Amino acid sequence: MATRPNNPVDKVRELQHALFRAAKRDPGRRFHALYDRIWRSDVLRKAWERVRSNDGAAGIDGMSLTMIEQRGVTQFLAELGDEIRRGECRPQPVRRVYIEKSGGKWRPLGIPTVKDRVVQMATKIVIEPIFEAGFEQCSYGFRPRRSATDALEKLRIEGGRGRSFVIDGDIQSFFDTIDKTVLMDLVGRRICDRRVLKLIRKWLDAGVMEEGNVRHEATGTPQGGVISPLLANIYLHELDREWQRDCQHLGVLVRYADDFVVLCKSESQANEAMRRLRELFARLKLTLHPEKTKLVQIGLGKDGFDFLGCHLRIVKSHFKGRTYLFRWPSVKSMKTVRSRVRELTDRRRRAGLKDVDEVIADLNPRAEGLGQLLQDRQREQAVHPDRPLRLAAHHAHARQAAWLSRPSARLARGAATACVADGEAARARPAQVARHDPIPREQDGMNKTIGQPCAGKPHARLERGAWLLWPGFFNLTQ
Repeated sequence: MATRPNNPVDKVRELQHALFRAAKRDPGRRFHALYDRIWRSDVLRKAWERVRSNDGAAGIDGMSLTMIEQRGVTQFLAELGDEIRRGECRPQPVRRVYIEKSGGKWRPLGIPTVKDRVVQMATKIVIEPIFEAGFEQCSYGFRPRRSATDALEKLRIEGGRGRSFVIDGDIQSFFDTIDKTVLMDLVGRRICDRRVLKLIRKWLDAGVMEEGNVRHEATGTPQGGVISPLLANIYLHELDREWQRDCQHLGVLVRYADDFVVLCKSESQANEAMRRLRELFARLKLTLHPEKTKLVQIGLGKDGFDFLGCHLRIVKSHFKGRTYLFRWPSVKSMKTVRSRVRELTDRRRRAGLKDVDEVIADLNPRAEGLGQLLQDRQREQAVHPDRPLRLAAHHAHARQAAWLSRPSARLARGAATACVADGEAARARPAQVARHDPIPREQDGMNKTIGQPCAGKPHARLERGAWLLWPGFFNLTQ
């Protein structure tokens, strides 16, 4: 009989699968022996790896991930495990920071210490499978193997079935208005381990440090904590459960964290659905935003709506003559992309930079992220969903040309040269200049090598209206 390797990661997965199966088999079961799983060495190691992969800044204690690595991760995890086992884990207040939103507004975030982030991640690893077993299919945000693309695909399917009346919902100050007592009651429905419940309660009551002062809020959970998305899903699971049980005949609910839409077939159903939603949120002590929550129609010639960074609207296919619900990056998303491209290609940011490959390496991940917004079945049906990608690419190329035309590079806009080689394979082929379509020039007899190799690499002319072949960039529109 083959010996099974002693792999800590596999053991963590086995623990999660066992908890998931037990919770799925008995929806009413409450789990009572979970605390000793949190301080297991393999669980803490897995929690550290996830926290490290997410990176992030230091908390109020100033201890960064790099500092812990220099001190020794094994020692850090051993001491943390002993601290949890003895029940001496004392969460510290989160550090308040603000990130800018559209419209000149600011979103508050709370950054826990690295130690608290690891303990939260370990707790999440243990308790998430228990709640995941009971979550409804209409929930997509911050769940394993579910994504924003899945939520948008569900909207595409249901929108093509005649559901042209949409409730575009927004919860007013959701993370700031979560009732802690209600949340702990909901967590207690599946977990009765008092030490785990006490640990979660400590995180909720840890407070927020801003400008040297610690403030304790009566409601809410800090947005930015590792365990906050799971707690938010537990809280809003009540909405999903009651909607699926009592209101499913009115419309299809699609929720991603605190953003949601309901697709209905008639205006009367939509109005009744809106009334039911207000009642459900009142029970959860939440309020729908009076201005952002609205009823929209997505039929032919209508405005559509924005959801998860995309604009969705019913359009007619150029090929089949049928109507479909299509999506494009929203105006707000495209503005964010252009702003990020300008930031990455700013001459002041790139002062003294000689190698254009560094700029390309920064730009391509952003381009790929935009391309992933459109990777679904709508490409098979088709009204040219790639146009926003081409516009974003054109803007990126224009900024790249402007950066290359700086005096230190001795290049001019519209007649710049740039290395396009990517390893030995690129050295073995002639440099290419592409047009606005993804057809290589060798297919139409217009391929040519310009000038002599530069530092052993082929180079190409960036002409007006031309696309520079960046490694990986054209994969977005093929």
